[in-house]
Amino acid sequence: MAEQRTMDGWDGPDGWDGPDEPGTETSARRRPALRRLLIALLASALVVASAVATAGSSQAELPLIAVPRATCAAGDPVETSIQGRVPKADHTSGRAREGYRCNTVEVGRHGKRSVLGSGGYKVQRYTDASGRTCAYYDSALMVGLNALGLLTGGAGLGVVVLDMTNPAKPVKTANLVSPAMLQPHESLLVNQERGLLVAVMGTLATAPGILDVYDVSQDCRKPKLQSSTLSGVLGHESGFAPDGQTFWTAGAVGFTLTAVDLADPRRPKVLRTKGGVVYHGLRLSDDGRTMYAANIGTPSGRDAKLLDGAGLDILDVSDIQDRRPDPQVRTLSRLTWEESSIPQVAEPFTRDGRQYVLEVDEFSDLFGDLRQFNQPRSPVGAARIIDVTDPREPEVVSNIRLEVHDPAVRADLTGDPGASSIVRSYTGHYCSLPTRTDPRIAGCSMIGSGLRLFDITDVRRPREVGYFNQPGPDGASALSQPAWDVERRQVWYTDTDEGLFVVGLRGPAAGLLP
Repeated sequence: MAEQRTMDGWDGPDGWDGPDEPGTETSARRRPALRRLLIALLASALVVASAVATAGSSQAELPLIAVPRATCAAGDPVETSIQGRVPKADHTSGRAREGYRCNTVEVGRHGKRSVLGSGGYKVQRYTDASGRTCAYYDSALMVGLNALGLLTGGAGLGVVVLDMTNPAKPVKTANLVSPAMLQPHESLLVNQERGLLVAVMGTLATAPGILDVYDVSQDCRKPKLQSSTLSGVLGHESGFAPDGQTFWTAGAVGFTLTAVDLADPRRPKVLRTKGGVVYHGLRLSDDGRTMYAANIGTPSGRDAKLLDGAGLDILDVSDIQDRRPDPQVRTLSRLTWEESSIPQVAEPFTRDGRQYVLEVDEFSDLFGDLRQFNQPRSPVGAARIIDVTDPREPEVVSNIRLEVHDPAVRADLTGDPGASSIVRSYTGHYCSLPTRTDPRIAGCSMIGSGLRLFDITDVRRPREVGYFNQPGPDGASALSQPAWDVERRQVWYTDTDEGLFVVGLRGPAAGLLP
């Protein structure tokens, strides 16, 4: 393993930990929301101007080879080219409209095909106190793109609420159109412990952090708005402590990380805002004391780079979890890897007593070498499994890549509709797990390649066991974090052009579920 530098007590690229003055946690809580926002924006501007170098160390790169292909059932409409590809010829002939399936079957769906978008970034699943199960998904990549759905009988605006009593026929029971739910970007999360559905307003960059909190614990079909406040500071992505007491917002290019107390969902309270970081998805250990932050990078300006050092930050957030006075957020380690693009999220899990995260990168490298912007030679991070048993010495143990992610073939794929632009390219986006304890299967939405299913029983030798890809007219854009219905052997996810799919697992893919 490459040398790993430990940064105990280090608290941001410039040693600054957010707006402390006049110096106490109490005073920070008493500031008006607008003043907190202005302070965060000022801090962000200072960080960008200073272009501080990032400390950290690199992981020796593993071979950039694809995982073994799945063995599909007889009669499955399988891919016609290399793993993960939808060639232009299939669009021309009409073959792409039939879709590609391996050890999966379409059980149900919601929404309609629309080039303006009918599905966004997250699918969440929750079962309430009465045993009713619901799904929640954001209905568009950007607010307004799905407005035509109101006229054509589509999913409508905001976050869509579905009664999933019969997954073959999802029933819409509500559209959540409070400010954050109209534009949650990648922040929509449900907490299983408390039945809270939360999002912060976000965009492709960031947005004023209007934080909306709903209670879904008693009747998941009819979420009840508890609060809509500016307590998110700035928004883009998010995280939830497993106990449901703390919601975290990542301001992305707002350069903020904010912890919000949700002990009383009607009165969210800002606990801490940390500046000088460009974080994406935030996931936490079961005890809520360790955070795995997808780090988009640090402002650089060197070698034609906007941001440098993309990877994984492991943070000690125990001060926040324990509600200590003047809480600090300490960086335990920072891990980078060569073939990184935009780290999206790192999902924690355990295997045989060891701790891991399943990390996935999105898109190609937007912020690295600008001379390679959306070019065949641009890095594509795809996904990887990282051993985090020792949080000060994380180690990448395997890559999860498809054949379309091979640098040697990318130049040959640029004519495919699914690889025609930066938002339509063969890359990763979100992965999820059916359980945090010894999961044997992972589901990943991979842009251009649909939903991919991987056997991760051996964390050092993952392999593909199935896929479901229903390309739209401009190529598939599977973006959402999938949700799992283990009992029914199903995965729910959204495709940008096609809406929500209920996908049934069969054969070896189904056999890997608990």
